[in-house]
Amino acid sequence: MQSVEVRKAINALDVASQAADEIIASLISILQSKETANIALTGGTVGILTLEVLARTEIQTEVDLSKVHFWWGDERYVASDSSDRNANQARTAFLNVASVNESNIHEFPATDSGLSVDQARDQFEQYFLNAFEGKPPVMDLTILGMGPDGHVASLFPGMANDSKNVVAVHNSPKPPAERLSLSMDVINASKKIIFVVSGIDKSEAVESVHKDPDCELPAAKVSATGQTLWIIDEAAGAAFWSC
Repeated sequence: MQSVEVRKAINALDVASQAADEIIASLISILQSKETANIALTGGTVGILTLEVLARTEIQTEVDLSKVHFWWGDERYVASDSSDRNANQARTAFLNVASVNESNIHEFPATDSGLSVDQARDQFEQYFLNAFEGKPPVMDLTILGMGPDGHVASLFPGMANDSKNVVAVHNSPKPPAERLSLSMDVINASKKIIFVVSGIDKSEAVESVHKDPDCELPAAKVSATGQTLWIIDEAAGAAFWSC
């Protein structure tokens, strides 16, 4: 059953702390009924802070991480060793600290592959389908941030979203211009989605998403098949909380 919950946090660290606790509880619950769990991570300041907090928890004793597969909602199409890659930031913040098996880490391709962004999209699309044995890819848990413009992953306002599971972005309004992203269909196929949102620059978008029934921002179109949980700090929710 679909549900939406909004939780208030004091600041970015509180958002990350609440999200880390929720991730652990969610993974424990998932692995009680399934052999493996698939989680899509996010980049961004709060997304990486969440992973840093997660690394300081007891997750390694509470969750069998050998059964958890890590994906990303999107990735900058840059060199594999670039510090701009969400995957590299996630490795530093959490994956390396927790000694996650390399076979459980599923990065998007990098420019080192020599592929165009479209070719990289097609290659990862096939990899994605193979990993889910030809069935529609479904994340058990997806972590999302939201930009001041209401974008999620690398799905920006006004951008055409094709029906593929993986989207190649050529003209991102935020550098770098080329990116790879899960499609809105894959995001919305997630059983649970946790939004981590912090900062006054997000306040207008937060208000629009939650108060305007006709909102066309990408974040307004996100809806998990189960629970969609928003964790929003006081600054990002300034306009929303005052309503």
